[in-house]
Amino acid sequence: MNIILLILIIIILIIIALKTLQILRPYEKGVVERLGKYNRTVESGLNIIIPFIETLRKVDLREQVVDVPPQEVITKDNTVVIVDCVIFYEVIDAFNAVYNVVNFYQAITKLAQTNLRNIIGDLELDQTLTSREMINAELREVLDVATDKWGTKVVRVEIQRIEPPKDIVEAMSKQMKAERFKRATILESEGYKESKIKKAEGDKQSTILAAEAEAEAIKQVANADKYKEIAVAEGKAKATEITYNAIHTGNPTNDLIAIKYLEALEKVADGNATKIFLPTEVSGILGSVGGIAELFKEDSKGVKILEGSSKEMQIDESNEKTE
Repeated sequence: MNIILLILIIIILIIIALKTLQILRPYEKGVVERLGKYNRTVESGLNIIIPFIETLRKVDLREQVVDVPPQEVITKDNTVVIVDCVIFYEVIDAFNAVYNVVNFYQAITKLAQTNLRNIIGDLELDQTLTSREMINAELREVLDVATDKWGTKVVRVEIQRIEPPKDIVEAMSKQMKAERFKRATILESEGYKESKIKKAEGDKQSTILAAEAEAEAIKQVANADKYKEIAVAEGKAKATEITYNAIHTGNPTNDLIAIKYLEALEKVADGNATKIFLPTEVSGILGSVGGIAELFKEDSKGVKILEGSSKEMQIDESNEKTE
């Protein structure tokens, strides 16, 4: 009997010790009530609580998530969309979180649904689908202000889904395909235009380079012909000068000049022409040569004819030009 009583006493002492010594984790705070009245807020670690007189209510300070259920919302252009979101919050004041709201989860869920209807109701469907960041920011601001007295802070709000009706989705899909086809056609035409422009510029540049090359070639050929003609002219001038000097240095006689003159006439007559007209002064030159003058005779018309040649040479008394 004594053993049973001793065991009971030990059990009671253990229970009292557990009630007295309360350990809070680093992410927790505790609200201590004494006889049903708020007494103090305790921090993490080992805390002593008077058993059966004081009670401890733990508050989690970690960031938590509230999943707002999907709901139907009507946009400004009378389109029904299904929207749901998630809310991330954390407790910053344990006292207000315990005493200012009964069911925080339900309260913030209803508050989020109500404000979500208000925000999306002011937007058209296209704005609703493309303005998620704006909706998130505006809803977070509204919820943060509303939950401030609950000792909590709304960290962020994320829209999970905005689902329009099926017929709207099909129409949007067709519109998207048409828009993409339009962009593809525009890009293709711009690419074709760009390729044609590049090709035309390339052909133009090629033509210009070919023309410049041809002009440079013509210039080089012209310079070469010019140099050739100058060289030939200089050679002829040099040869003429040498011949002239040689003739004057040799002091030729009239007989020699007459013979050279006849040799030149023979070369002149060695052509396709059948008649060659010479001035009358030729007879004076030819008369200076004794034996040669007898080769000429005068016809009835007063024209002197050179005999012994295969071609007929007539001397015009009127000094006509050679035909």
